[in-house]
Amino acid sequence: MLFLCYPKCTTCQRAKKWLDDNKILYEIRDIKLERPDYSEIKSWHERSGLPLKRFFNTSGLLYKEMELKDKLPGMDEEDQLKLLAGSGMLVKRPVLVTENQILVGFKQSEWERILL
Repeated sequence: MLFLCYPKCTTCQRAKKWLDDNKILYEIRDIKLERPDYSEIKSWHERSGLPLKRFFNTSGLLYKEMELKDKLPGMDEEDQLKLLAGSGMLVKRPVLVTENQILVGFKQSEWERILL
């Protein structure tokens, strides 16, 4: 299991604590230092069944500075994937990659249902 997070993110800290409290083993990766590449994001998107917009950190400063709220609807999937691969800070976090699931963001009830 791969846990991608930004260590300063409070949501990521809560998710990590939840994983640790539930004795769930994972490999941790700092999304800013070791950002996911294009092929990873594309694969996660396809496996997740989620709309690509869910992979964007819509509350992040970079998202707002780039005015992506207005630009994303007019962009094709290829360009959106390239954007996500260009900066780990654009990716919604945490991301938990399991053998069968891709979880984007931390919703405790969802994680409990899937992982426990």
